[in-house]
Amino acid sequence: MRITIKDIAELCGVSVGTVDRALNNRPGISAKTKKKILQIAEEMHYRPDHTARSLAKGRTMTLGVILFDVHNRSFAQLMNAIADKANEFGYFVDLVLTDKNQENELRCLEHLITRKVDGIILFTVNKGKEFEQFAKRLQTPIVTICNRLSEDWNYVGIDDRQAMKDAVQYIIDKGYERYIYICPPLAFRGKSNIYTQEERYEGCKEALREAGLEERLILIEERNYIHALDQIALTGSVPRTAIICSCDYYALEVMNALKAKGLRIPEDIGLMGFDNIDVLKYVTPPLTTVEYAVEEIGVKAVECLVGILDRQEEPAIPLLPYRIIPGATI
Repeated sequence: MRITIKDIAELCGVSVGTVDRALNNRPGISAKTKKKILQIAEEMHYRPDHTARSLAKGRTMTLGVILFDVHNRSFAQLMNAIADKANEFGYFVDLVLTDKNQENELRCLEHLITRKVDGIILFTVNKGKEFEQFAKRLQTPIVTICNRLSEDWNYVGIDDRQAMKDAVQYIIDKGYERYIYICPPLAFRGKSNIYTQEERYEGCKEALREAGLEERLILIEERNYIHALDQIALTGSVPRTAIICSCDYYALEVMNALKAKGLRIPEDIGLMGFDNIDVLKYVTPPLTTVEYAVEEIGVKAVECLVGILDRQEEPAIPLLPYRIIPGATI
């Protein structure tokens, strides 16, 4: 016989609402009562009836997530955090990938709506009034992450401009004289939403401009950035150079290319990443990078979405913190 919330409530001598709060990790219950309820639920092998819950709440108990891809480790970390937090609230996750294609993103949104997801977490490549009007017509709560749309939408992320500005100032303080900035997505400026990457680049330029060094900046936005880097003199009589990458993925590729040329890091050339992806613990020399809690972005996005669904209100979400991780490459 299937154990229900009502059965647990009777065994614990509490209300059904109290049991629901304990099982779904919601406030309004003492730690002692929560512990007792969870213990009884485990002993009785309780499993939530998602179908009944969906019918009661008029929901599918599913959240849609739209990402570019999961090749970048930071995206994989983000997705794991979203799935784990959604599960805590009793939601399943429907993930769709756009491959950074604007038309594909529209199809992904329509796909999720036909699946009747209760809300959507969106890492968008679209922007503009026409797209925002399209998204509003879906009449489904949407929380944006990393790439902003406008002030009309809930957003979870960091101050990317200030974070990169601080990172470049850190490099300036080390006495570097020339700066190479690698960011292939900048080739799509004006064509798609690359808010995060544009903000990081603006932060880089601001730091160099304030130090009177902006004319010493070289931008590489080619897709084959390693080939483009090969065209630049990196040693000899050239000024002391630092390569700044807009994400760790690019930095690791650059590191491999520099090592293949026999160049020493940081003796011959400095290298800075951004993201502090989890695989960096296996990298030698340890990469100097910028860390922010990518998992926390996923957690906050889910909390915001569930808060909207439960309370029909849109909470204010502060920008998340970041910090420079001093490695051995700058």
